[in-house]
Amino acid sequence: MTETDTSLGYEQARDELIEVVRKLEAGGTSLEDSLVLWERGEELAQVCRRWLEGARARLDSALAAREAGAEGPGGGGEGDGRDA
Repeated sequence: MTETDTSLGYEQARDELIEVVRKLEAGGTSLEDSLVLWERGEELAQVCRRWLEGARARLDSALAAREAGAEGPGGGGEGDGRDA
């Protein structure tokens, strides 16, 4: 993985990955070029995977905190009186 990959946002990595797949599906490239594209696609997929795993962890943490707050003192599982 290159240094620039760590600074890519999810959307940037996803869009570049889509372009890589498009080029591979179109064909007409040499074996060497196809391998380079495939390797780049794998790197981009890993970047996307990391972003999605991080987002999932944040969601899980927020949900756990919300559930803990609902079960805490005075929570009674009824929320804070605001509509969800």
